[in-house]
Amino acid sequence: MLEVKSLSKNFGGVKAVRELDLAVNAGDIFGVIGPNGSGKSTLVNLISGVFPATAGEILFQGQSLSSLSPHARVKAGVARTFQNIRLFPGLTVWQNLWVARNSAEDTRAEGISYRWFRKSGPVKNEIDAMLEFSGLADKGDELASSLAFGEQRRLELARAAATKPRLLLLDEPAAGMNHDEIRDLDKRIRQLRQQGMTIILIEHVMDLVMGITDRIAVLNFGSKIAEGEPAAIQENKSVQEAYLGQSDGD
Repeated sequence: MLEVKSLSKNFGGVKAVRELDLAVNAGDIFGVIGPNGSGKSTLVNLISGVFPATAGEILFQGQSLSSLSPHARVKAGVARTFQNIRLFPGLTVWQNLWVARNSAEDTRAEGISYRWFRKSGPVKNEIDAMLEFSGLADKGDELASSLAFGEQRRLELARAAATKPRLLLLDEPAAGMNHDEIRDLDKRIRQLRQQGMTIILIEHVMDLVMGITDRIAVLNFGSKIAEGEPAAIQENKSVQEAYLGQSDGD
């Protein structure tokens, strides 16, 4: 599904990502963990096209993403959420989902206005389904800015899923959530996988990462220091010392 080959990103003299190699299989939930500043969010920004790579290659379903803009990558099937919530606060919940949903109706001159004001059938049904998925079916006409924090997190996840991606990048989706909200997030991520999405999960909440992922890559100072199944990562001494704050003497 996704191949990252010798990927590097420099910001002046700072090497945020260093010759990184990754391979993510279709249908997997792939975790990326590491200390703050290890390059995790930079990796998401490189895959989604926010930053151009300094060197290396990103292949999605065998095709290079290098020449594609962020919106072209969304059209190709790559979507993301953000570490800091980036909704459209002045739009309603329903409208936030609408802007994410492409439709063949937009090829007609009247297509966009028809969908916006009349909520045409097929698209309305799809967005209503995403409202149900997010648990916000009763708040479709409320402004996004009026939602509680956890509800905004759920809306951002639903908005990314509304683009119908094949690859979904989640950048610390559990940040700021309480235990019950994280458990609910776990359930929703599993539902998205059941719908056929491949997921890359960037996260600091270890219970979530270890319980939901198939494989995990660990970054430190922009380099991959370990990769494997969750149980193996937990036992890896390099990971314990660099990230989990443990050592042989602990």
